[in-house]
Amino acid sequence: MKMIIAIVKDHDADPVTQALTNENFRVTRIASTGGFLRAGVATLLIGVDDTDVDAAIRVLRESLGESKPGEKRATLFVVPVERYEQV
Repeated sequence: MKMIIAIVKDHDADPVTQALTNENFRVTRIASTGGFLRAGVATLLIGVDDTDVDAAIRVLRESLGESKPGEKRATLFVVPVERYEQV
């Protein structure tokens, strides 16, 4: 299992979250700040099976749409999850 940590601009968070949940990915959204001028961003936590990492990233990229040359719309980290449990 992997955890995708996606940091997106605040205004991109809703479309990204909706696109991921429409494809049956579970997403937890955390409001945060950072970057230039402490702009509003959202941190999305997406738990996926190892085989679904590329599909989740594809959905994320597609939901962000076209960007200007050199513009970065999201920062992604893919980290292994040793244990996952719901209580």
